[in-house]
Amino acid sequence: MKMEWKPEQEGLRQILTLLKESQSPDTATQRAVQQKLEELNKYPDFNNYLIFVLTRLVTEEEPTRSLSGLILKNNVKAHYNSFLPEVAEFIKQECLSAVGDPSPLIRATVGIIITTIASKGELTSWPELLPSLCQMLDSQDYNVCEGAFGALQKICEDTAELLDSDAMNRPLNVLIPKFLQFFRHTSPKIRCHAIGCVNYFIMGRTQALMMHIDAFIENLFHLAADEDPDVRKNVCHALVLLLEVRLDRLIPHLPNIIEYMLVRTQDPKEGVALEACEFWLALAEQNVCREVLGPRLPALLPVLVRGMRYSEMDVILLRGDRDDDADDAEPDRETDIRPRFHKPRSHTIKHNGAGDSTMSGGGDSDTESEGGGDPDDGSVSDWNLRKCSAAALDALANVFGADLLPVLFPILKETLFHDDWVIKESGILALGAVADGCMGGMVPHLPDLVPYLVCCLPESKALVRAITCWTLSRYSHWIVSQSHDLYLRPVLTELLKRVLDNNKRVQEAACSAFATLEEEACTELVPYLGYILQTLVFAFSKYQHKNLLILYDAIGTLADSVGHHLNKPEYINLLMPPLINKWNVLKDEDKDLFPLLECLSSVATALQSGFLPYCEPVFRRCVSLIEQTLNQNIANSQSPEQFEAPDKEFMIVALDLLSGLAEGLDGHIERLVLNSNLMQLLYQCMQDPMPEVRQSSFALLGDLTKACFQHVLPYIPEFLPILGANLNPELISVCNNATWAIGEISIKLGQETSKYIPLVLKHLVEIINRPNTPKTLLENTAITIGRLGYVCPHDVAPVLHQFVRQWCTSLRNIRDNDEKDSAFRGICQMIQVNPAGVVPDFLFFCDAVASWSHPKDDLKDMFTEILHGFKNQVGDENWRRFTDQFPVQLSARLSAMCGI
Repeated sequence: MKMEWKPEQEGLRQILTLLKESQSPDTATQRAVQQKLEELNKYPDFNNYLIFVLTRLVTEEEPTRSLSGLILKNNVKAHYNSFLPEVAEFIKQECLSAVGDPSPLIRATVGIIITTIASKGELTSWPELLPSLCQMLDSQDYNVCEGAFGALQKICEDTAELLDSDAMNRPLNVLIPKFLQFFRHTSPKIRCHAIGCVNYFIMGRTQALMMHIDAFIENLFHLAADEDPDVRKNVCHALVLLLEVRLDRLIPHLPNIIEYMLVRTQDPKEGVALEACEFWLALAEQNVCREVLGPRLPALLPVLVRGMRYSEMDVILLRGDRDDDADDAEPDRETDIRPRFHKPRSHTIKHNGAGDSTMSGGGDSDTESEGGGDPDDGSVSDWNLRKCSAAALDALANVFGADLLPVLFPILKETLFHDDWVIKESGILALGAVADGCMGGMVPHLPDLVPYLVCCLPESKALVRAITCWTLSRYSHWIVSQSHDLYLRPVLTELLKRVLDNNKRVQEAACSAFATLEEEACTELVPYLGYILQTLVFAFSKYQHKNLLILYDAIGTLADSVGHHLNKPEYINLLMPPLINKWNVLKDEDKDLFPLLECLSSVATALQSGFLPYCEPVFRRCVSLIEQTLNQNIANSQSPEQFEAPDKEFMIVALDLLSGLAEGLDGHIERLVLNSNLMQLLYQCMQDPMPEVRQSSFALLGDLTKACFQHVLPYIPEFLPILGANLNPELISVCNNATWAIGEISIKLGQETSKYIPLVLKHLVEIINRPNTPKTLLENTAITIGRLGYVCPHDVAPVLHQFVRQWCTSLRNIRDNDEKDSAFRGICQMIQVNPAGVVPDFLFFCDAVASWSHPKDDLKDMFTEILHGFKNQVGDENWRRFTDQFPVQLSARLSAMCGI
C-alpha cells in the first residue's frame, strides 16, 4: 500500500527558498544556507520534503529539484541508518515512482539516490528494488526504460560483488541474460547502458557472465560499427577487459579485433580512440602479442605516433603556440601541485657490480613518469590519447625490442625533421618512449641522435624543449658511458640552461631529467660540481612553488650521487644558505617541509662533518616535529571530535632526516641526543600502528646504535622485544629495518645479547627459509643471523643446519664490507662450535667464501683453518672427490685464497 505523506506549505516554501539561495555565487550566502540545512536535519521529515521537491514539484526548475535530490543523497550517505522507518519507506517508494521522470537530469538524480541507499547495505532489505527495475526495462515508455537502466548501471558499478552473492540469491543469473537482450535496442542510450552494465562483471569472471560469454562476444561484434560514439567506446572497453580475462575466447577472432581496434584508435571522437588505444597496452601484456601483432606493426606504429601529437585544444591550454613563453612570473595555483609521497628509509646492502647507493627507498625505483610514456604534468588531463599512445609504444618496444626499429625509423625520419613543431615534438616523444625496450638496437644510432636532441634543447617552442629534456634523460645511461667531451658535457651544459628556462614546464622537465642523469652519472659529475651547484642555487631565486619541490629532489639526488665529494667549503657555502633560508621560513605545519627534509637528509649524509654548523637547529626541529605529531595523535585518540588526527608523514620524514644526520655526523650527534628526549619519543614511534612510522623508527634506531650506542643502551630491554615482534615478513620494509637494527645492536651489545636471542632467532630462521623472500630482506636476515652467531656462537650454532645453505646463497653476491665481515666471522665461529651442522652443505660454504675479494688477514686465516680442518677430517681421497664437483673458477679462487 502507498503511504500518504503531505508537506506543510510553509515548510515547503522555506526549503525552496533555501535551495534557490544555495545557487547564489556569494560564499557568505552559501555558508548561511549550509548552516540552515544542518539545522533542518534535526527534523525527522526534512528528508521527506527533499524527496518531494525532487519527484513531485514538476512546476519548479530542474536544477532546483535536482539540488534537492543531491542534498538528500548526502543525508542518506551520512545518516541513513538513523532515518525513521516511515521516512526511509517514503523515500524508497518515491524513488521507484520517479525512475521514469521525463527529465534526464531528474532521472539521473533519482538513480544516484537509489544506488546510495543500495550501497548502504540496503539491497537485501529492499527486496522489491531489483525486480521493479527489471520490470521497468520492458516498459514501452522510453523514459521509464532509460531511467531504470541508468539506476541499474549505477547499482552494478557500486555493488557488483553483492549481485553475485548467495545472500541475494544471485540476481545476476536473471540480470545478465536480460541485459544482453538490450544490446540491439533501437535507442543508442539504452544499448550503451546495457553494455556498460555487463562490463562491470568481466574482471571478476562472474559465473553468470561466463555462462553467456559467447552470446556476449557475438553481440559486441554486432555493435562494432555502431553509429553512436558512446556505444563504440563501451564496445572497445569490453574487448580490452576480455583480452585480460578471456583471451582464450578471443583468440580465433584476434586478427579481426586487431583490424577493428586499428580503425577505432583513429576514431574522430577522442574518448573512443583512447579506449581503443588501451587495447594495445593490454595486448602487450599477453604472450601471444609478438605472434599476432608482428605482421600489423607497419599499420599500427604510424597510428600510435600520430596519436602522440598534442591536439589543437592541448596546444591552446598549454599555451604551446607562444614562443617567448616567459610564464615564470605567474604564481602557481595550489591545484597544479600534485601530492607527493615520501619513501621511508630502508636499509639495503651493496652488491658486487651494482650501483653505489647504500640507502635506497623501500621499493623499486619508479618509472620516470606515467606508464613510462610521457612527462606532461596533469594540467591538460591526467590520462589522454597522447599518453596512452606513448605508453603503448613503450610497452610494444619492450615486447619486440630491436625488431620494432625497422618499422619505426622511417616514421622517425619523417617526424623528427618535420617543419610543423607539433609533429616534430611527437617524434621526439616516440624516440623517448622506445628507449627502454629498444636500447640495444638504438645504440648504433645514438652518436647521431644525441647531438640532434642537444640541438633541440634551445628550440623556440617550450613544449619541444620540455619533451627533449625527457627523451634525453631516457638515454642517460648511454650518455654517461661515452666520452664526456662528446656527449655528457654538451648534454649537461644545455640541460642546466633549461633548468633556468623562463618556462615553468621546461624547468620542471629539465629538473626531472637532470635528476635522472645524476642517478646514472654518480661520481662522473664531480668535475662539473661547481657549475651544477651554481645553476641549482640560482634556480632557488627563480622557481615558483611547484618547481621548488622538484628542485629539492634534484639537489638531494645530487648529494646521493656524489657523496662526500660535496664536502668542500666552496660547495657548502653555495648550497647551504638557500636551503637553510627555506628551512627557516617554512612553518611546522607546511607540507613543503617534506621534500626539504628529504633533501637535507641526503645533503647531511653526503656532507658528513661539513654539515656540523647546521645540524643543531635541524636536529631540534625534527625532534619537535616528532613530539608535536605524537602529542596530536594522543589528543585525537582521546577526543576525536575536538582534535584532528595528525599527518604522520611529518613524523616519518623527520625520523628519516635524523637517520641521515646520525649516519652523516656519526659520533658528533651524541651531544644532541644527550640534550633531547629523542630516545623516549623513539620508544613511542617504534610502537606506532602505522607501518611506515615503525619502519623509519627502526632505521633511526640502527643509525643511533652505530653513532652513539651509550644513549641506546639503557633502553635495550624495552626496545628488543618490540624489534622481535616486528619480524613479520608480511611487512617487508618494517621487517627488514627491524632485522638490521637487531644486528647493529648485537654487535655493540656483545655477549649480553644472549638473553635476547630466544626473542628473535626463531623468526629470523623462518624468514631466511621462506620461499620468495625479497633479496634485500634475505641479505639483511643472513647478516643479522651471522652477527648474532659472532657475539653468541654457543646460542646460535645448535641450529646451524637449519639455515646454513640459505645463509651462504644469500650472501654470495654482496660486496666486501663491514657488515659482511662481521657476519662471516659469525658463521666461522658457529662452524667451529658445531662442525656437523655445516657438513651436508659444505659446498655452499666454500662457494660463499670464494665470494670475497679481499678478506682481512685474520678472517682469511679462519677460512683456511676451516677448509684444512675439513680436508683432514675426510681424508685426501674423499676431499678430491668433493672438490672435483667444484666449478673451475671456484677451485682457483679457493686455492689462491686458502692454499687448498
